Amino acid sequence: MDSSAPGIARITAIWRYPVKSLQGEPLDRAVVERNGLRGDRCWGVRDELTGRILTGRREPRLLLAGATLADNGEPQLTLPGGQRLCGAGPATDAALSAWLGRPVTLAGADGAPAASAEFFADATDDTSPALEWTMPPGRFVDAEPLLVLTTASLRAGAALHPAGDWDVRRFRPNLFVEVDGRHWVEDGWCGRTLHIDGVDLVPRQPCVRCTMVTRPQPGLDRDLDIYRTLSRHHDGTMGVWTQVHTPGTVQIDASVEIVP
Repeated sequence: MDSSAPGIARITAIWRYPVKSLQGEPLDRAVVERNGLRGDRCWGVRDELTGRILTGRREPRLLLAGATLADNGEPQLTLPGGQRLCGAGPATDAALSAWLGRPVTLAGADGAPAASAEFFADATDDTSPALEWTMPPGRFVDAEPLLVLTTASLRAGAALHPAGDWDVRRFRPNLFVEVDGRHWVEDGWCGRTLHIDGVDLVPRQPCVRCTMVTRPQPGLDRDLDIYRTLSRHHDGTMGVWTQVHTPGTVQIDASVEIVP
């Protein structure tokens, strides 16, 4: 598909991440609200010594745990050893603190002021200086409400670094879109509208990547060359940060119409 012209694509996966930087959950359908998928990144692990929300950039162990949402909207966490934590509260905070070896709490984003987090100045060097940024209020998202990624971009990366495992989980999209080709298709969608069953989304900017894409996860090894490949060949970006103009519901296999 020519990314410079309107076309049709298809949603092949939907991902929600109830707790920032923990493994997320695949969904067959999801409600898209003005500030993102319902239940996405509404919780984070807050370091009580610094007040910052921990991410996999500074605390890579987070990527080894998982999170889902219960029917009542409460987060359900699974730690690497299999321990299950249900909802926020003192018991969950104590278990997370024991696991990470520091005082932390499971904090909600709703109604809280904009939170800060940190990333490394050099995405391939965990000893490089830590830089702070502030997330938008209401959700623990890095920039815009949604992250959209295409299968074409994964193929583009894999062609440049074929020894790497370009598993979609490294890149943590909300919407994973099937399109033809081996090029960075979604870059050409910025400023246009993605129309999906009455939902209108507008990609705004490519997602600048960081050390997160190199981190080990269950079934994935650490790979610094994933980031190095993106840095050398695509300005360190992959996927597009996307705003919600018309909320609604999206589902697997829905067509995505790209319009001017």
